[in-house]
Amino acid sequence: MTSVPALALAGSWPMAALLIIAERVGKAIRNPPRDAMLARAGETIGRGWGFGLHEALDQLGALVGPLVVAGVLAVDGRYPAAFAALLISAILTLASLTAARLAYPQPPGLAAPPADLQGTGLPARYWLYLTAAAFVAAGFADFSLISFHFERRHVVDPALVPIFYAAAMGAGGTAALIMGRLYDRVGIGLLVPLTIVGVAVAPLAFLGGAVAAFLGAILWGASLSVHESVMAAAVAEMVPPSRTASAYGIFTMAFGIAWFLGSALLGLLYDRSLPLMVLVAVLLQLAAVPFLVAVARRPAATAGEIRR
Repeated sequence: MTSVPALALAGSWPMAALLIIAERVGKAIRNPPRDAMLARAGETIGRGWGFGLHEALDQLGALVGPLVVAGVLAVDGRYPAAFAALLISAILTLASLTAARLAYPQPPGLAAPPADLQGTGLPARYWLYLTAAAFVAAGFADFSLISFHFERRHVVDPALVPIFYAAAMGAGGTAALIMGRLYDRVGIGLLVPLTIVGVAVAPLAFLGGAVAAFLGAILWGASLSVHESVMAAAVAEMVPPSRTASAYGIFTMAFGIAWFLGSALLGLLYDRSLPLMVLVAVLLQLAAVPFLVAVARRPAATAGEIRR
């Protein structure tokens, strides 16, 4: 939580890169246990709604953060001051976490059987789903590349890029609530049309003008929320309680590696052929659809089958 505000003190790009990596490592460490707790809590209120509510609150912070940065830049004009302002939210986060830990050291209903840390023995449905998620991640352009394109090709005024990002986060929070509730009613088959709709992000963001770019940013935010809410909620439906945390760890690792490799590929293609880059992004995400269809049609394994 302190890595991003510390960017105010970064005097070189290697230091900035180190702080960004530290922030990502922190996210990677906290996400699997967090998702396991959300999955357990979701047994009562619905996993889609639980993950959707969490994602909506997360996106609310992601909406306010860029607006704060934009406001500070408008007044002060310096990035160090803008990053330093984010220290307030970091302190509030750590204070809230400490208060929760003191008040609820063992939250009722969240206790799980002893974890099995082996990756073997997870059901075939889970691995099909993991393959689909990896294709989705590989073809999903990061907003850093999108914002770079906006500025390099003069698609929008640079001052509007944080506003576009804030709008994307607002759309993502709304989508997370709606799609999370819908997932609890429809099931994993919902991911098939959502993935197909998300394919439009790259053409809108990279091949159109300002209006298309704005629509692409909005759809990007909504798609990201689907990945982090509905797609995450489905993992818990495929594994036994003793494997939930390790299954989320494997899922997060695979998704992150696929996103990293896909982003590197899209970045290389961007410098060579923008239409080719968009085509590859589209094809990678469409490649996930057959796997998602197979997962939706494959009956859930029984507890005995999962243990085997």
